[in-house]
Amino acid sequence: MLKKFINDPKKVVDEMLEGFLFAHSDKVKKLSTSRVIVRKDAPIKGKVGLVTGGGSGHKPAYIGYVGEGLIDAAAVGEIFSSPSAQQIYDAIKAVNSGRGVLCVLGNYSGDVMNFDMASDMAKEEGISVEQVIINDDVGSGSKEQMENRRGVAGEVIVWKAIGAKAQEGANLEEVKKVAEKVNSNTRSMGVAHSPCAVPSLPYGGEPTFTLGENEMEIGVGHHGEPGVERTKMKSADEITEILMEKVLQDLPFKENNEVSVLIDGLGSTPLLELYIIYRKVAKILTQKKIKIYKPYIGEFFTSLEMGGFSITLTKLDEELKRLLDAPTNAPLFVHV
Repeated sequence: MLKKFINDPKKVVDEMLEGFLFAHSDKVKKLSTSRVIVRKDAPIKGKVGLVTGGGSGHKPAYIGYVGEGLIDAAAVGEIFSSPSAQQIYDAIKAVNSGRGVLCVLGNYSGDVMNFDMASDMAKEEGISVEQVIINDDVGSGSKEQMENRRGVAGEVIVWKAIGAKAQEGANLEEVKKVAEKVNSNTRSMGVAHSPCAVPSLPYGGEPTFTLGENEMEIGVGHHGEPGVERTKMKSADEITEILMEKVLQDLPFKENNEVSVLIDGLGSTPLLELYIIYRKVAKILTQKKIKIYKPYIGEFFTSLEMGGFSITLTKLDEELKRLLDAPTNAPLFVHV
């Protein structure tokens, strides 16, 4: 059992949301009829609405990215469980100002099913809804079967870009094209040396998977899904080289590309270690003459207390650089 600072395991999501709203009520609010967090000023006249959502346990995703210049609403599921179609439908309605709504979600069966249902419900009411499914995880499928890959930390870069694009006044088709462009130019891969535990016992929970004392899982998913290889622990430089080789080859990234680099801690990996990882990433990219335009180092899309990290590279053009540079007041987005 892993110990946790909780009260009732059945109330962790609602109590978390209560605390989040106490802290950030100047920027966000919760719908009175649904477990959905929205911008305090939603719907915003003349702007395409942006909706995301998924299971809890990934803080600061998803609710931490609701705010001006980023996402307009996030539907909140139970731990590692999709929000319901009704929640997503309520989110779509809450942010619709007449210019349509774009839903962006990770490639997980429950999320895909419920977002599809919610979109159909909204379209029946005359709301224009488009959808982009993120699949940046190199460790979850071959390049020939991209449609099977999971969406992981690359979603953060997609949200940032479309948030800025919508804020500029772009129409629904234009915002969707940006989401698709970021997704197609983004690759991620992660590793873990220790599991997370879904709250299920008084003040604790059972690990979602097990690893030997000297083992790590390469390509692990954000819910503890199996990766591509289970191997002995390696040094920071060695594991970074393994992940970078797979990520760089997959797009592939080439000499003179400009990229954003996101080093994402999965919940219990300290910044001390994340900066050691970034040090090696920067050296590899410099050697390959790939320019880092913007680095993000920290916790962006976690998995409760999982010990591990992921590396996300996004190939940028002038439009994407402008959009990543745009301001946002989302409560938990790490500014650089």
